[in-house]
Amino acid sequence: MSTDTRSFGLGTPTGPIVVTLEGEAVSGLEWGDAPEASPDDALAAEVARQIEAYFGRRLDAFDLPLKPASGNFAQAMRQAMIDIPLGRTRSYGEIAKDLGVTAQAVGQGCGANTIPIIVPCHRVLAQCGLGGFSGGRGIETKVALLRLESAASLLI
Repeated sequence: MSTDTRSFGLGTPTGPIVVTLEGEAVSGLEWGDAPEASPDDALAAEVARQIEAYFGRRLDAFDLPLKPASGNFAQAMRQAMIDIPLGRTRSYGEIAKDLGVTAQAVGQGCGANTIPIIVPCHRVLAQCGLGGFSGGRGIETKVALLRLESAASLLI
């Protein structure tokens, strides 16, 4: 397996994003001003296809190889976020109870997520509010993603 690192940009309704691939897995996604580029390999093309399908409301769950997070807690956090279905949310406290950690640790785990959208940290909310979001334009981007997923009723 190759360990090359490559990135490409995509336009999305929440702003331009840069996707980073490491070898044969997705290792990062961040909002930023990168020029859009045509993916030049099969994995990049599939990532672009799935992200475009997600924003077009034609994809319920991503099916992409992800670079493993280091440490048991990071892996458990990533899986807990992936397990939240499209259009649903969970609270920091609910995930904390499942993982046997504090809600603050879950919040920090969400903030440390290097692959937002694909690993849907935006679906994790505070007990009485939205909580935080470090991607894109912050809470505005979190709300846009939840609305896209028809979870807007949860925001009222």
